[in-house]
Amino acid sequence: MTAAPAGPAFSVRDIPFSTCGSWFDLSPVVAEKTYADDLHLVSHQNGMHGVLRLVPLDAATGDRAETRVEATPGLLSWAGESGRVDLAYESPDTVRLRGSGLGFGIFAAARALTPFSGTYFFHDPAAGAHVFTSYETGRRYRVTVVSGTLAEAVGDQALGSADRGVAVTADGTWELAVEELDTARPPFAPRWSFDEVVESARRAFAGFVDAVAPWRSPATPAAELAAYVVWSATVRPAGLVTRPAVLMSKHWMDKVWSWDHCFNALALAPGSAELAMDQFHVPFDHQDAAGALPDSVTHSEVLYNFVKPPIHGWAFGHLRRRLPTPPDRGQLAEAYDRLTRWTEFWLTARRAPGAGLPHYQHGNDSGWDNATTFDPERVVVTADLAAFLILQMRELANLATELGRTAEADRWASSATETQTALLDQLWTGDRFVARSAATGDTWSSASLLDLMPVVLGEHLPGEVSSALADHIKAHLTPYGLATELTTSPHYLADGYWRGPIWAPATVLVEDGLRRAGHHRLADDISARFRALCETHGFAENFDALTGTGLRDRAYTWTASSYLLLAEAHAHREGS
Repeated sequence: MTAAPAGPAFSVRDIPFSTCGSWFDLSPVVAEKTYADDLHLVSHQNGMHGVLRLVPLDAATGDRAETRVEATPGLLSWAGESGRVDLAYESPDTVRLRGSGLGFGIFAAARALTPFSGTYFFHDPAAGAHVFTSYETGRRYRVTVVSGTLAEAVGDQALGSADRGVAVTADGTWELAVEELDTARPPFAPRWSFDEVVESARRAFAGFVDAVAPWRSPATPAAELAAYVVWSATVRPAGLVTRPAVLMSKHWMDKVWSWDHCFNALALAPGSAELAMDQFHVPFDHQDAAGALPDSVTHSEVLYNFVKPPIHGWAFGHLRRRLPTPPDRGQLAEAYDRLTRWTEFWLTARRAPGAGLPHYQHGNDSGWDNATTFDPERVVVTADLAAFLILQMRELANLATELGRTAEADRWASSATETQTALLDQLWTGDRFVARSAATGDTWSSASLLDLMPVVLGEHLPGEVSSALADHIKAHLTPYGLATELTTSPHYLADGYWRGPIWAPATVLVEDGLRRAGHHRLADDISARFRALCETHGFAENFDALTGTGLRDRAYTWTASSYLLLAEAHAHREGS
């Protein structure tokens, strides 16, 4: 049988097994915080759906065999006392399986079939295969016995509630192919041996990690696994996803949110420039008539009920400097036009008449959904929003200058200065920034790290302001990183989403702002703690600030990308 290829081993309970371009994964995670006993083929078309249940079978009894699941980037295996089953991706929509000493069953995950839900199952005589057709995903899943003996097929053409699926016996060595398809394609015929499929999968990932993390070393031990999380969560264009896209996860957070994508773009930029630019532009492909970006984009849904913070000018400035070849004039013009419309949305639709600063309509707009900054009110003028827009307008001024649009460059530079003056005049108390009600003008402060995010202005801040922010930021540091709510706050919650846990985007933004403001020692400390956190606890959506335990979705790409960004920068500093 095939030996596991080189690459980091991981638990499929934490990180789904998948490949770049695929819309499905293999995982026991079948819904939010829901773990099945068996691995499932989980599709992310039309939402997250566990379609097929994959079961190793005992040779003697035909019952479910006790096995341990092993995973590396190119190979997934069920290993038992009497045999082994291996699985590898032949292509983004096809997996190959090979087994010996164990049988194997592939069954519909749901027994119930109604006129509007469930999975219908039948034998297709034209293809010589068995087909599951799923109402939930709108796709078909074809199982072909490449070699070996079909033990049984149950539920063929059954309606209502029934078991449905196929199983192969443990006699000799057997092979199967499982394809996700739309309606029809020629019968499956193997073009490569199973070993060649595994080697091709291994090479595909190895090429990716060599491109995006050539700087990795024993001092950055999580770099390969971080790269795998990003690579395996990438999907090909389909449905409303207009270009290759890195989902936030192939667990239940299977969307592109309109600020998360920026961190993936930055991590990919030096080694996979085209994919990086695609990441930046995915939400902009759905920019609405008002200039707003959607809250999120996924296969069959684009949501506009909220927006996300305008970090995109900050991101594009870093992105274009990280690309191996600078963007050409057409790419700069496209980014300029899209960022212009996005900025004007905030300055018009989100700025009250006569107001100098824009406002959020809900914590969700800030990306910090339930931060304590929004406890008194939700329609709020906050300092982080103004700071992001100032950076965005500065980037627009730079782009306009490069594009020869001198008058526009002057206008954006002037707007950035005016907004920064308003920020300091209206929200700076001499010690900290406050939030202000957009309706009444009342102000308040909180114990949230969100109030300190204007540190992203870096070198543009007066020295006394950045120093005061740095002092407050130190109070948020735990042994694992930056708590989003002071741990001494009465509102602190260990698993409180933005009311305590450590998050990757806040870490990267704060670290960058401190470094640009000259607070290198504190920036180094924050980077080191977050890198150690990921190396110990993986790439979760967020982390318990006092224990480091990973929380929520355990395979989050912006966390992996943030690790890659900080690890790369550390490696370069150490090597200089």
